[in-house]
Amino acid sequence: MARWCYRHRLVVLVLWVGVLFGLGTAGSSAGTDYSNDFSLPGTDSAQAYDLLEKAFPDSAGDAGTVVWRVDDGSVRDDGVRSRIEPALREIAAMKGIGAVAGPYGDDPAAVARISDDGRTAFAEVSFTEQANSVPTELAQNVVDTAQNVVDTARGAGVDGLEVEVGGQAIARIQQPHAGTSELVGIVAAAVVLFLAFGSLFAMLLPIVVAVFGVGTGMLGTMLLSHGTPIPDLAPLLGSLIGLGVGIDYALFIVTRHRRGLLRGDATEESAVAALDTSGRAVVFAGATVCIALAGMLVTNLRFLDGVVIAASLTVVLSVLAAVTLLPALLGFIGTRVLGRRQRRALAVDGPERSEPSGLAARWSVRVERRPKAIAAVALVVMAALAVPVLSMRLGATDQGNHQEDLTTRQAYDILADGFGPGFNGPLVVVAQGAEPAALERLVSGVQADEGVARAALAPPANGVSVVRIVPTTSPQSVETDRLIDRLRGDLLPDAGVEGHVGGVTAVFKDFAAQTADRLPYFVGTIIGLGFVLLMIAFRSLVVPLTAALMNLVAAAASFGVLVAIFQWGWGTELIGVGKEGPISAFLPVIMLSLLFGLSMDYQVFLVSRMHEEWVHTGDNARAVRVGLAETSRVINCAALIMICVFSAFVLSGDMEGAVAGVGLAVAVAVDAFVLRTALVPAVMHLLGRANWWLPAWLERRLPHLAVEAPEAPVREAGREAAGALAKGGAVLHGFIRTTEGGPVAGATVTLRSVEGDRLDRVTSPADGSYILAAPAPGPYLLVTGAEGLGERTLRVMVPAAPMVHDVELAGEGVRG
Repeated sequence: MARWCYRHRLVVLVLWVGVLFGLGTAGSSAGTDYSNDFSLPGTDSAQAYDLLEKAFPDSAGDAGTVVWRVDDGSVRDDGVRSRIEPALREIAAMKGIGAVAGPYGDDPAAVARISDDGRTAFAEVSFTEQANSVPTELAQNVVDTAQNVVDTARGAGVDGLEVEVGGQAIARIQQPHAGTSELVGIVAAAVVLFLAFGSLFAMLLPIVVAVFGVGTGMLGTMLLSHGTPIPDLAPLLGSLIGLGVGIDYALFIVTRHRRGLLRGDATEESAVAALDTSGRAVVFAGATVCIALAGMLVTNLRFLDGVVIAASLTVVLSVLAAVTLLPALLGFIGTRVLGRRQRRALAVDGPERSEPSGLAARWSVRVERRPKAIAAVALVVMAALAVPVLSMRLGATDQGNHQEDLTTRQAYDILADGFGPGFNGPLVVVAQGAEPAALERLVSGVQADEGVARAALAPPANGVSVVRIVPTTSPQSVETDRLIDRLRGDLLPDAGVEGHVGGVTAVFKDFAAQTADRLPYFVGTIIGLGFVLLMIAFRSLVVPLTAALMNLVAAAASFGVLVAIFQWGWGTELIGVGKEGPISAFLPVIMLSLLFGLSMDYQVFLVSRMHEEWVHTGDNARAVRVGLAETSRVINCAALIMICVFSAFVLSGDMEGAVAGVGLAVAVAVDAFVLRTALVPAVMHLLGRANWWLPAWLERRLPHLAVEAPEAPVREAGREAAGALAKGGAVLHGFIRTTEGGPVAGATVTLRSVEGDRLDRVTSPADGSYILAAPAPGPYLLVTGAEGLGERTLRVMVPAAPMVHDVELAGEGVRG
């Protein structure tokens, strides 16, 4: 497939451009139909919502509030009232406004809209549409009209009047322009790529591939929103994960392609080899991310179904772009994927040597020499980061968590100051067919509760009675949760009322409880599926077990940092995400899916190279050392790109998006720089050959899945060598090179006994490597020859451990 895409690159490019523009045209015509459905069928709050719909079927639109406060005097003063009432009438006359209920009147409902001290008041604004469907122009007109009151008052010399607007429809227009966070993340990624590659074309390739993958994914999600419920958070999370994996997947393939070019391969052959090796790993890694995302379906939370659809679609299209569009682009660019200095050096000095060198190689050697110390330090770091997770509390964010300069946050604070902190999160008790005497007992009992500021019984409608309750504490307070428990467990039964407790606060409490109950099943599912996939890929029980444990460690550290920042408030204002509060109930499930998928990516890229070397040599220490040395640089570069992309989502203006962005950035940082670079290789050095242990009966029954595609002779030789080690034999391996250091392909390497009997024989592949199996440790004859380079015999002493023996071939003989 890679070769076809390379040779038919214009066709592939035209197809991708056509799909992108076609989806864009369809998406712009159809628009979006995102919907947030947090209801959980069967829960107490869901039953309360169903009864409210029965009682008030016409109140389907979104609700907003216009809030005003005076520094001195009263909101009833003529100077205030004469300015507010015309503005409320102007808002009520706007198309798309159902009704405006103000505080100036004699009925009890109007009087209740003015605070006890007379300095704060509010008006309820009912839109005819839900928040997602309210036109942006209408919401902006409401805000402008309210702000004009302040401007005209100041112009008349009246100071001390403050007017703000709250509500979901208003919150939507405060968010930064769509694409801001994505653009910032792409720019940051471009800088990292240019520094890593030193080539403009190499920098552009991963970004272009990611843009095509994310673009088609987001446009496809827009169209799907008309056929299935998708929350408005789904596109944000989809673009977040899509940009991260899209750039990273292309980065891994481009890095492998550049390595092939530097070793002297032809452009087409290098591109095909890169797709047939790193491309396979990309497909496997993308599959693990999708499986981790699909694990959210186990929770049976309908809100998450749309997130699974959006994120999975984007990941699939990002993988498809990496394995089809990328080889086509490589064909257009040719050798310009290398920097000018690299192309010049390649033309003058010839191919580079293949051995890893530099900082990565030196670090790999250090990990091999001191695995216990490095593992201990890494564990201490991870444990310190994970400590705050012990106090994590799930809940819901609201407009009180917005930034202080936003009108929704200021409206929230004014209402909390004037009417009490619980006013922004009222509870409702809904009962059908309840006796009036029982309802009176309920209101009396509720009003007497220490956690209730006030309670009022509304007139029944369609046989449904509603008791509105304002808690004394904020919606995010633990005490409000306890009040809900008392209402359900004590106050309702004591009054003899069969009712249900609803309201936004109750809905999120039930959502958090359901999430906490189902979280173990979800975690068990994605860990189990990931374990099976890695076991099949790497023919080992220990490697997937290590990966599962490391994923849990990374998750604990990530959520620990989230609790410290967003729940404890350590630096929330510095990063511009508003006031601290509980972690949104649905975020742990979403983040664990993304985190496990991304962690599995790095595990696949790291261990696949180690596994390739293990199969090649049967030497665990060498496999871990070489695998870490050759992949750590690209993994760290990929992680740095993801950190930039994820951190940029703090600018999204969405609290949940900011939490997810920071959490994933932290998770990727500790996963790449601590776990995969230090802890995992250190543990694998300590475990030794046990890393690759798999019972023989299980080996026979598992299907074979090639994450990497090494040459067949090398693969078979590696299996024979590993079998020889298992039977108490010995292994000799290394590289055949010319006197100039270049690899010798096609060299015949034979191992003979000292009596001359042939024991093993292989032909070196393109990289000049060989591996031979000996029946037992001891002296042997190594016979090496290649056309044009002669043939000579060398006596070697093979120990019990795998022995590395590189050979230099010259025309006059062999020197080892």
